[in-house]
Amino acid sequence: MINIALPKGRLGEKVYAMFEAAGYECPSIKENNRKLIFENTEKQVRYFWVKPSDVSIYVERGAADIGVAGKDILLEYTPDVYELLDLNLGRCRMAVAARRGFHDDGERTLKVATKFTNIAAGHYASRGREIDIIKLNGSIELAPILGLSDVIVDIVETGTTLKENDLDVIETVVPISARLIVNKASFKFKTEKIENIVRSMKEQVKNDD
Repeated sequence: MINIALPKGRLGEKVYAMFEAAGYECPSIKENNRKLIFENTEKQVRYFWVKPSDVSIYVERGAADIGVAGKDILLEYTPDVYELLDLNLGRCRMAVAARRGFHDDGERTLKVATKFTNIAAGHYASRGREIDIIKLNGSIELAPILGLSDVIVDIVETGTTLKENDLDVIETVVPISARLIVNKASFKFKTEKIENIVRSMKEQVKNDD
């Protein structure tokens, strides 16, 4: 059996459609129920839904052979896994945003609100900028509005929420998309099966371009 961790939600459904198109369908996954694990013994695959931020943990620790995680998660938590393919899904970017008209004069420590503390720290360390990181878990946009921070580092898709709150993107840190990741031991022992899956997924990504 190949165990595949899918991120819950819209992205997971798109990813499953790719596995299905690759010939690894599991019809029971489309039934309207609360089950979390779905198997197709004929195709030797088992799927399970997990919270997107947990996919890399399941893969790293071997509960899943294959998973799909956003590049943001991989950069933030640096799990010990192989990243084999950019699926070209869930495209967005990690960006720095601030109140309209904000200018960083570099004179004092920059206050940065984010839930991606490692990405933010690495970004500013690369330019030698001294920062004070404020870790938040939600509604990051509030921080600069209420004066808690000078800037935020967060995922930006359309930028609508920022605009509605008088915030502007001032720089892009890194582009983000969904990546196919594999457990290192699984890749060693189930090489052929995993490579077949990756090859078929790669064809689909190529055809989408």
